[in-house]
Amino acid sequence: NESCNPGQHVLPFHLKKNNLSPPGLKLSVSPSWLIPGASVTLICHTEPPSAGWSFYWFKAVPNSQDSYTYEPLPGTSSGTANNSFTVHGQTHTAGYACSAGRGDPPIYTQHSRPTFVWSSGVHPSASLTVNPDRVQHFTSESLSLTCEGSSSQWRLIRFLTDDSLLSFLPPATINGSTYIKNEAPRKAVYWCESGTEFSNAVN
Repeated sequence: NESCNPGQHVLPFHLKKNNLSPPGLKLSVSPSWLIPGASVTLICHTEPPSAGWSFYWFKAVPNSQDSYTYEPLPGTSSGTANNSFTVHGQTHTAGYACSAGRGDPPIYTQHSRPTFVWSSGVHPSASLTVNPDRVQHFTSESLSLTCEGSSSQWRLIRFLTDDSLLSFLPPATINGSTYIKNEAPRKAVYWCESGTEFSNAVN
């Protein structure tokens, strides 16, 4: 069983029953911080490594259950023999996942956990503002984080970079802002999500 920190929501994944033990999957992205309009390379790693898999690529879409649903990236519904895939022209923060399948009929793995590429560029309908307003923040200070845009339903995400832990922060808000007190030195990236939208990210 996977351990879970307080406030961390384990993302639900569904595995098709079969007689073959599928590998675990881990998705890596490069670069992690995006120059708007640049290409993003996705690499799907099987753990333990094994051959003969076709790979499937998805974007992670926020849903209302503190989780994500997955939509195939254009042109990938038939899978790729290569375990890497390039997304061109990405401009904003986004989440991705992969899965793998092999055999006849094919047996599919569960999705990988979502992996994110971050952008400091502000989305036209979703933005995260932070106070104090700096590019980078000391890990022990208090922050005021505000989600703004076309939606009235936002969730604030924190990703602890040292531990690769994704948390959906509780809605502790004052006048629309969420106040975060970093009690211990932790390196983190914050962003907002609503519907299919991801805001800019701050660290």
